[in-house]
Amino acid sequence: MRKGVWFGFAIGMLSAALLTGCSKKYEEVSVTNLQSESQKEQPTEEIRINSSTEQSSGEETESGEYYTKEERIEKDGKIRSYLTGEMVDASIGNRRPVAVMMSNDKEALPQYGINRAGVVYEAPVEGGMNRYMAIIEDYDNLKRIGSVRSCRTYYTYFAREFDAVYAHFGQSTFAKPYLSNLDHINGLEAIGSVAYFRSSDRKSPHNAYTSGERLNKSIEKLGFEKEYNSEYKGHYLFAKTGHEVTLKDAESVKDAYKVYPGYVYNKPWFEYHEDDGLYYRFQYGKAHEGDEGQIKVKNIILQYCPSAHYATTEYLNINVHNDSFGMYVTGGRAIPVKWSKDGEFGPTHYYDMENNEIILNQGKTWVCIVSAQDSPKVEIYGKQ
Repeated sequence: MRKGVWFGFAIGMLSAALLTGCSKKYEEVSVTNLQSESQKEQPTEEIRINSSTEQSSGEETESGEYYTKEERIEKDGKIRSYLTGEMVDASIGNRRPVAVMMSNDKEALPQYGINRAGVVYEAPVEGGMNRYMAIIEDYDNLKRIGSVRSCRTYYTYFAREFDAVYAHFGQSTFAKPYLSNLDHINGLEAIGSVAYFRSSDRKSPHNAYTSGERLNKSIEKLGFEKEYNSEYKGHYLFAKTGHEVTLKDAESVKDAYKVYPGYVYNKPWFEYHEDDGLYYRFQYGKAHEGDEGQIKVKNIILQYCPSAHYATTEYLNINVHNDSFGMYVTGGRAIPVKWSKDGEFGPTHYYDMENNEIILNQGKTWVCIVSAQDSPKVEIYGKQ
């Protein structure tokens, strides 16, 4: 439901962020004696967020701006995805997705299966590196997914927000107690030899992978529920078919043709393409390719979170519960947002500066978790 929310924070920190200006063959090998990582184009109606909608001439659209839970019904064997808002086979859309931890080390590229993800979380880990959590619902025919890496505490909360089965290969010491809060498939437990394999074309720890078949076998063997919890209501609000969120005339709107999240190690950025309305992903100075081509998404969310380190270690303690700020990017524009998490395990909701919950365009979403102290490093540029 669209609703208002009160925040007591100042938003001055956002101003600095708004600037005008391999193909090797592989084979599977056993995972029996593995060590933990920690050990080693169509006319549409515009939606302007804070203004009434206007129907495009000659375009047949559905009433209302976004889909409600009550409108999520199966039709002709299809149902609307909780991840993308698009119609998918009911057998896929009604099934809980998997949330797979993925490496972003150069030695592990490309990431296999990441192009299929409806939602990807990117967050920093120790040493200035980033790690991904790819949330995938259509994974059955994927022969290779990963490489799979270990868990960090905050990722358990992200996976839980989507009622996903969490797939990881080990965990940090600090994350271990939190794994009991969700269904998970751990490569260091007995299920590991069922769920994962090592590829011969990568060196450890960058060569642990899973597959659609292995994930399904593991879910079956562990006795996890396959369908969404009956109380799950989805995570995002999605624009209805025939509508388009443009952010035009929204408060504090800026053009956003290039978006730099400010991560220092892989130095990623997104470039907006007007022809298809998607943001193309780059990192390490070139296109960010998954095994199925360059990564492209419809929406970007920059979520600023307070962070610190656990004691004297390099491990980050990222606070994903206390209300804070961020940016929402879609359709070549960006607006500042405020976010608030629905209880300990509920979804995170994002609101514009007038306290309206944002509506996402149908399609894939990339969520960048940015330490609040690093938010000034975020750069957003208009068309050049």
